[in-house]
Order: sequence, then structure tokens, then C-alpha cells
Amino acid sequence: MGPMRIAITGSTGLIGTALARSLRADGHEVVRLVRRPARTADEVEWDPLRQRVDGHRLNGCEAVVHLAGAGIGDRRWTEAYKKELRDSRILGTAAIAEAVATLDRPPRVLVCGSAIGFYGDTGDRKVDESAPPGDGFLPSLCVDWEEAALAAEEAGVRTVFARTGLVVARAGGSWGRLFPLFRAGLGGRLGSGRQYWSFIALHDEVAALRHLIDTESLEGPVNLTAPEPVTNREITAAMGRVLHRPTPFPVPAVALRVALGELSAEVLGSQRVLPKRLLESGFRFAFPTIDEAVRVA
Repeated sequence: MGPMRIAITGSTGLIGTALARSLRADGHEVVRLVRRPARTADEVEWDPLRQRVDGHRLNGCEAVVHLAGAGIGDRRWTEAYKKELRDSRILGTAAIAEAVATLDRPPRVLVCGSAIGFYGDTGDRKVDESAPPGDGFLPSLCVDWEEAALAAEEAGVRTVFARTGLVVARAGGSWGRLFPLFRAGLGGRLGSGRQYWSFIALHDEVAALRHLIDTESLEGPVNLTAPEPVTNREITAAMGRVLHRPTPFPVPAVALRVALGELSAEVLGSQRVLPKRLLESGFRFAFPTIDEAVRVA
């Protein structure tokens, strides 16, 4: 497609930074939503918690990609932080959806970040986008997060929910905290190691988001995960192989529960999520295996 004007929230995060860089490299204009007064022509001020967006400056954007939100694994899940997680996603998504819905020239597509946490703990069971939500805090959050985009859907804007898995990257995110441990020879399986982790290489995450922007037939939930989820034990072995380090130190489940509290359920839980709709729409992964994803991270 020709050069487009694309707005991004969360443009300073791991995925947003990589996406903006990729789009600019291909000649697209990137407009960044910032939580302070806009200083340059490529910035738009917004306040997600107060649900305010300088919406008129989004006119002319062919796409809006909404990635902003407090980090799921950044802190222990106290009640205060769980509220921050909910507010940052639900209020922010509602603000963007309302702004998009009221534009004189609305974008062709709104891509909203979401998460495979929608499905809860699936054990060994494979799930795709047709699966119902699971039980617990994160599935409930994901349901409300996606529902917050209703205004854009009702306004006729094609709305896609990018249910992203664990992004393999050295530069940040949950995986970014694993690399230093494994490089130091301190890595090991977590708990039993039998739990499935549905991962995606950062390169493929960015390519998939761009595919969602460009593919008119896609709307609703789309899983952004590699084709074959692997267990934590297999991931531990792959990290050791690629980084040429031993992986002798398993972390007992009880230690994770003490250290992480309620968040430990996400680390020890199993999610075997398949990217059915992404593959059916013609997307091809550049780094589909865990060894490839770790090597290019």
C-alpha cells in the first residue's frame, strides 16, 4: 500500500517503538499520542485516565494502533496496581474509540492491543480465537478491555484486537528480564516447566500488526503468537542452546508464589494459543520456532 498516516499510542514501549521504526522506514508518517502538550507536528496530546484526546489532530490518519497500558508483569499485583492495569487499558481504549468514532474523517482501521491472557489457563488444550474467555483477573480484564472499543465498532470503523503472546526481545518486556539471567548462567525452568508459553518474535509481532492494518478482511480478535507454542522447559533449553549457557537453576513454584503473589499464576499457568486467523489470512512468520525467535531477539 502507499504511504499512510498512522497514529500510535504506547509509541515509547517495546512494541510501539519497533512498530514506529518499521513504518517510518517504509515511508509512512507516524503520529505519536503523548501524555503532555504536543511539541511537534507528529505529536497528539491525550490523557487516557481523564479520557481526553486532541481528536481533531487525528483527522487524516488511515489507521490508529492503540498499544498503551501499564505493564502486566512490571509489578506485583496489589489491589492498587490491578486498578492501574484496568484503568490504563479500559479508560484509555474507551478514550481512543470515542475519539475515532467522532472524527469527520475516521480511520479505516483501529488496531487495539489485547492479550492471550483472555483465554486464562488452557493447560495442554490448544485454543484459537473461537475459544471463550477464561476465569480470573486477567481474562476479565481482557474482556472489558476489548469491549471498551465499542464506540469505534458502532461507528463502522474496522476494529481488530491483537491478542499478543509473550514477545521475545532482549530490549524489554518480560523476556527482556530473562536474557541477563540466562547470559549469567542463572537461567532455569520455572515451576514444573510443563506449562505452555505462547511466544512471538518481536520482528513477527511488528509484521503481524502491519498485516492487521493492511488486511481489510480482518476484524475482531486475532492471536499474535508463533504457530507452535512450547513449554517453559523447552524454552529454557532453547535459551541455553542459543546463548551457550548452562540452565541448572530451576525456580520452585512455591518461590514464585512468594515472590510474585497473584501474578505467579500467570507465570506458572499454561496457555497453548494458536494464531489461526492470522495464518488463514495469509500471514507468514519469519521466525516461527523458539530457537529462531531467541536468536534474533
